[in-house]
Amino acid sequence: MTMTEQAQDAKPAAIDKERLRRKYREERNKRLRPDGNDQYLQIKGQLAHYLEDPYTPVVDRAPKTDHVTFAFIGGGFAGLATAARLTEAGVKDVRIVEKGGDFGGTWYWNRYPGAQCDTASMVYMPLLEETGHMPSEKYAHAPEILAHCQRIGRQFNLYDNALFHTEVTSLDWDAAQSRWIIRTTRGDAFTAQYVGIGTGPLHVPKLPGIPGIERFKGHSFHTSRWDYDYTGGGPKGALMDKLADKRVGIIGTGATSVQCIPHLARACKELYAFQRTPSSVDVRGNGPIDPDWFADIATPGWQQRWLENFTANQAGGSAEEDLVQDGWTDLSKRIRAKIMLLPREQRSVENMRAAFEDSDFEKMEEIRNRVDTIVGDAETAKNLKAWYGQLCKRPCFHDAYLQAFNTPGTHLVDTDGKGVEEITENGIVVAGKEYALDCIIYASGFEVGTEYKRRAGFDVTGQDGIKLSQYWAEGMRTKHGIHVHGFPNLFFVQPTQGANLISNVPHNLTEAARTIALMVGHARDNGFKQIEVSRQAEDRWVELLLTAVGRMIGGPDCTPGYYNNEGREPGPAAKLNVGYPAGALAYFKYIDEWRRSGQFEGVQFR
Repeated sequence: MTMTEQAQDAKPAAIDKERLRRKYREERNKRLRPDGNDQYLQIKGQLAHYLEDPYTPVVDRAPKTDHVTFAFIGGGFAGLATAARLTEAGVKDVRIVEKGGDFGGTWYWNRYPGAQCDTASMVYMPLLEETGHMPSEKYAHAPEILAHCQRIGRQFNLYDNALFHTEVTSLDWDAAQSRWIIRTTRGDAFTAQYVGIGTGPLHVPKLPGIPGIERFKGHSFHTSRWDYDYTGGGPKGALMDKLADKRVGIIGTGATSVQCIPHLARACKELYAFQRTPSSVDVRGNGPIDPDWFADIATPGWQQRWLENFTANQAGGSAEEDLVQDGWTDLSKRIRAKIMLLPREQRSVENMRAAFEDSDFEKMEEIRNRVDTIVGDAETAKNLKAWYGQLCKRPCFHDAYLQAFNTPGTHLVDTDGKGVEEITENGIVVAGKEYALDCIIYASGFEVGTEYKRRAGFDVTGQDGIKLSQYWAEGMRTKHGIHVHGFPNLFFVQPTQGANLISNVPHNLTEAARTIALMVGHARDNGFKQIEVSRQAEDRWVELLLTAVGRMIGGPDCTPGYYNNEGREPGPAAKLNVGYPAGALAYFKYIDEWRRSGQFEGVQFR
């Protein structure tokens, strides 16, 4: 029996919805801050050491001044998938520019203990069928995902032309030569006919703007730059034996902490988890993948079938079978079941939102009740309960996080929504009490709500000198989230204004990769030098996007977080941070038909 069937068979206690709404508002309001995203520090100057690469030494090399057919900025899933498809299409000189010391993107940086994907490996890890790799677990851990990125790089010969430990500083269109000029921090000034950008939202770490952060005299680091020299252990889960006599504080209890706190709890003499807002933590149910089972299902086209099935179950489809069977599909099936109970004539947006809320209340009550069955200390259990809708923050799934707070020496320091008050030379202050520490770990995440130019690290200058920052000053404008008028031969690989499937971002990236490779192949076969979306087609796409009912995640009524711009009004530009109005499943079908037609409607080849 599935989780959904069990939930439907159970007879839940009556839920006082108004009480929950009031409680959610109270918890939200105590966490609202006037500074919004400005509460976080941009890491630079005196804090720049938090950005240093602890994993791979920088190797000297001569600057590049050559020409390539395609340059891709970012060596994570977006760059790897696009470069692989281009290679298959016959483009052999693809150059990936990556600020890390190897491929992997966020999986290069995130090597903290316990790091793993929170969407099932079979649909999360791209190009499994092409590389012949069978994930070892339903939810693969970071070392395996990083190794898979390296496998893609080797199989598609992407290492020879790659530039690691390199950041782009400018990207300028040369209209006379119909090519892009790329300049970097390593003195490079090379050209490319085409450029792809897949810098992603999870690569620029941020620090909390806590008074005194620079004064602490103990050791400190960000989770994306984990210091195993200090902690001992390693990314594969070995005990961090050097912490046995250490008092460690970790700031943040989001998705990263949910994964690494169980490892810290069994290693530290004393562990203090400083919490502003608890995460919702549901059952993970991880386990090894059976090779015999995998051999039976891994028939030609298997991963695409799994991707489509996950999306159909998780994003509004009507699949008869759930291949993945995880927390994401369970949540969606619950919501869909509620909506289907409504008579067809009553399925208005308002009534469907009400059904969504009812389903969410039921699920979150289950998650809160789960805390009481696991955590021994009543006060700790109370403070670990999340009082918001499940999609207000990234839902977490784990089978050891809550249990970690039963470990002697592990302490939850709940700040009642206020956050840490101060950092001193010796430790952390909360509500006037100082906690003496040897080490502070910042699990404070990455920049998401800052402007695109700041996160990318460079601006783009297109035709007639127009800057991308200017063109997007009132909001993102694209067709399919890929093409931007006035910026020929430039492609963006990311979810927004396309499928916008946030539960499984790689599916968005791999579909964009297919689209780009097919278009570049079409241009090469027909002698075209430029690919550009028309202004009219871009305008029509943006107008279509604006007919959407809005996002189901985040929202102004949610507790503050990166899903809702820290609870602050995001401004009029945010209304364009949406996806295809008919949903992700419909978008993937649409874009496949758009590609197959060979007409590339709205895009001009010259």
